[in-house]
This record gives sequence, C-alpha cells and structure tokens, in this order.
Amino acid sequence: MVELADDILHHAALDARMVKAARGIRLLNMVSWAASEQKRFLDGYNRGVFELPRHEYPKYDFTEVRRELAYVEKAADRDHPLGHYVCDSARSWGIAAELLENLGTPEAMTHSIRLFGRPDEPLPGGGPTTREAAHHFIDIANELDKELLAPEEQVQISATALQLQLQASLDDFFNERMIEVVLDPELIAKAAAGATRIRLRSSAAFSDYDKHQLLEHEAFVHSLTALNGREQPQLQSLSLSSPRTTATQEGLATFAEQITGSIDIERMKRISLRIEAVSMAMAGADFIEVFRYFVDSGNPQAESFVSAQRVFRGVPTTGGCAFTKDTVYVRGLIGVHTFFRWALRQRKLRLCRMLFAGKMTLADVQRFEPMFDCGALVPPKFLPQWVSRANGLAGMLAFSLFANRIRLDQVIASEGLFELE
Repeated sequence: MVELADDILHHAALDARMVKAARGIRLLNMVSWAASEQKRFLDGYNRGVFELPRHEYPKYDFTEVRRELAYVEKAADRDHPLGHYVCDSARSWGIAAELLENLGTPEAMTHSIRLFGRPDEPLPGGGPTTREAAHHFIDIANELDKELLAPEEQVQISATALQLQLQASLDDFFNERMIEVVLDPELIAKAAAGATRIRLRSSAAFSDYDKHQLLEHEAFVHSLTALNGREQPQLQSLSLSSPRTTATQEGLATFAEQITGSIDIERMKRISLRIEAVSMAMAGADFIEVFRYFVDSGNPQAESFVSAQRVFRGVPTTGGCAFTKDTVYVRGLIGVHTFFRWALRQRKLRLCRMLFAGKMTLADVQRFEPMFDCGALVPPKFLPQWVSRANGLAGMLAFSLFANRIRLDQVIASEGLFELE
C-alpha cells in the first residue's frame, strides 16, 4: 500500500469535488440533434422546401456548478503536477458550462473556440494551419481514383452485422463482456463510444474500413482510456471526457487508425471536409450552404446532413457561427504523432503507454511522470496491441524520424524520375 503525501491527497479531494460538480455537463450529448431532424429536413429538401433546421435547445443554468468549479480551480496548486491538471480541467468544465448556457446563440461559438480552437490556427511546431492541412488531404483524395479500391472494400455492412462482428472482437480482446455494442435508432452520428457501451446508428451502412476504425478509434482509445481512468484511485476525472482532452483523445484515436492501417484517404477527406465546412460557416455560410458543400463533395444526402449538423451543433444555423470541435482531429493527429516521435528520441516511450491510463493531454502525461513513479497514478490496465508491442512501435517511429529528413523535391531527378542511386 503506497502512503501518499498530503499534497496528493489534497488534489485528489479537489478532483473528487470537480467530478461531482461536472457530472451533469455532457457537452456533446447536449448539443447534438435527434435523428428525426434529419428525416424532416431531407423530406422537405427533396420536395424543394429549403428551410433551415431550427433545433430548440433546453435552457440550462450552471451557476452553482460554475461556482464550485471556480473554487476547485482556485484551491489547486498550479505548480504541482496534479494541481495543474485539476486547475486546467476545472476551467475547461466551466467553459463547457458557459457554452451550454448559451446554446443557440452566437456566444456558444465563442466558448467553442475557447475549448477547441479555430481552423486557421497553426499546427504544432508553427507550421501550416489546420485548414491548410485539410486542403492538402482533400486535394490528394480528389486526385486518387476510387476504382482502385478492392472489391471487398466496397461491400456495405449493415449495422446489425457490424454489431455482431464488433461484439465478438471486443469479447475476445477482454475475454469477457466489458463493452456492449448496441443499436440506437435516434443516434445521428454513425457511432458513439462510452466506457462500457458503443452505440451504432441502426439505419447506417458501414464499410470494412469503418469496422476497423471503430475498433481502433472508438473501442481501443476512447473506451479503453475511460476504463483505465476508472482504475485510478486518486484522479476520478481521468475517466471523463473533459473538453480540454478532446484534441489529444481524437488525435490519439486517429493516430491509432493510422498506425494499424485502419484509416483510408476517404476518411481523411471526411475529416478535412468538416474543417473546411467549419471555416465556411464561420465566414457566413448557413446550414443549407454547408449541407450542399458536403453533397457536392460526393457525400450522400444523409451523411451530408450529419456532417452539417456537426458544424452547427449548439449555434444558429443562419451562418456566421460554428461548433469548432471538428478542427481538433488533424491538429490532434499531428500533435500525437509528433509527441510519439519526441518520446522515442528522448527514450520516453513509456509515456506513450501512460497516455492510455486515462483521458489526459500530452502535457498532462509529461507532468504526471513523477506521479506514476511514486504510485499516485497507476499504469493502464488495458492497452491496444500496437502500444503494448513496444518494439514494433519503436520501429515505426524510428523510420518516421529518419524519413522526415528526406527532402522529396530533391529525390526527384531532373527528368522527373524517382532515382534511388
């Protein structure tokens, strides 16, 4: 039994207060629309009735919650690894509460930007912006011929069949029923993951890539980090999806797709189209214009509505505002990939595994290193195979580190041929 210092116990108590205060702040659930709104819009649109959706949001008052979170933030010691985490997390939950209190108004976007950033922000390292990276992936996807897809990649899988396949894979991974896969007719997204349940939209059709993406992205990152967070004896909040961890969580989940070969260029295009759509909405495009942008980009109407809905969650559909969460995917992916390369160079691959000990940011896991060493935080109970096989991970990262030193424009010979000599 590890005897913990008073400073650790102090911040553990503050964390417990924060968890209790934030329990009712379910940001993504509270800003999402019901699937019935999709049918209403598409039925009208296909009859030539082009009316903006006007989702009615409940009125929320989190005054007491915000007061409690402010107390936690003030009482935490920012110079302590746990205190810094508790302080930043309490502030993040407070911003999320302010967003929810302003649903349906332009102020909701202001708080969304505070939580998730903007598409015109530079990527980690001061490189191109998130939007510029999105254009890169869209352009490459548009250049590739979809006919190159293997026949099995074009076969659609029903939600019922996918439910059975995912459930079998998860039961095999845990050797018991830890995560249940269920069908949800009211879910507007194709899938959503919690700690012990993954929901699939009943009416959705999935591809073989979708199956692997859901396993690696939803189950083996989002669900596993929540389950591992529940094992933490001091920081209960590590099991919760705090808004401030979104970029790292989505970046880690998308990196998992990439490193396991589960991601395809069309998936990168979908992520990138949403970033461009956020930019369009912020510049004044309304819901119908954004919906048409997705349709014109080759998406079916049903999925175009879902994507447009993501952009306008919590904000007016008349244009000039956006819910900016979708900007974190590319920024998070670049950040996580860069962190993994840094960890290899610094001989700290252990921190890559510790990222799965709960829902945390890249900065958190670095500050937490002495907390893992002293036993205040425990290592992850569950790890996806690509992380647990450290030698394979190191091999991929070592190659990536070296390959990034190669200048592609200098490899191409003057006559336009690729020369290895």
